[in-house]
Amino acid sequence: MKPQDLARYIDQTLLKPETTAAQIHRLCSEAREHHFKAVCINPVFVRQTREELAGTSVLTASVIGFPLGVSLSKIKALESEWAVRDGAAEIDMVIRIDLIKEARWREAEADIREVVQAVSGNSVKVILETGLLTRDEIVSACQLSEAAGAAFVKTATGFLGRGATLEDVKIMRESCSERVQIKASGGVKTFTQAEAMIAAGATRIGTSSGVALVTGTTASSGY
Repeated sequence: MKPQDLARYIDQTLLKPETTAAQIHRLCSEAREHHFKAVCINPVFVRQTREELAGTSVLTASVIGFPLGVSLSKIKALESEWAVRDGAAEIDMVIRIDLIKEARWREAEADIREVVQAVSGNSVKVILETGLLTRDEIVSACQLSEAAGAAFVKTATGFLGRGATLEDVKIMRESCSERVQIKASGGVKTFTQAEAMIAAGATRIGTSSGVALVTGTTASSGY
């Protein structure tokens, strides 16, 4: 694989609270230039992103319940519904980590299912925050995410604990059927890291360093 081959895997991401409309404009310009798979942003920027990506194959993805995951299920569902109305093709929602820690599997599954049902067929990626979970909790979270209808399970927000590891991705791949895809996110900043994640089973790479990854340059600090 060459660096430029990574473009089709990359969700180019900008989620910092100080993000401005001008930065979103630049992000979308980069995505158009390099033909990334998606741009992943906070809900307030969905409409701008969709408008700027109009006429391209680049998808608009919005995070939901971000970064803690502790919003009420109905609020996550409503936030997701509005993001889709504004133009989001994909929804990256944060799981209720407390429910996973307390082994309240049915409630955790219901939280995800409410979002899946709210977006009527749009892809939902469930952010597990693997750095805060044990191996067994990761396995269970993957299984209940699939049962709830998620299209992806995703490693991390990039805001809490550590980011993605190869071991996380391998566990996630082993814990889901082939119907469910894996997104590695949080700390993926080099071509070597990204290539290894893909070899381990990831089909998406969430990163703020997409340009550096596909051009072979050095990434700055970030998601």
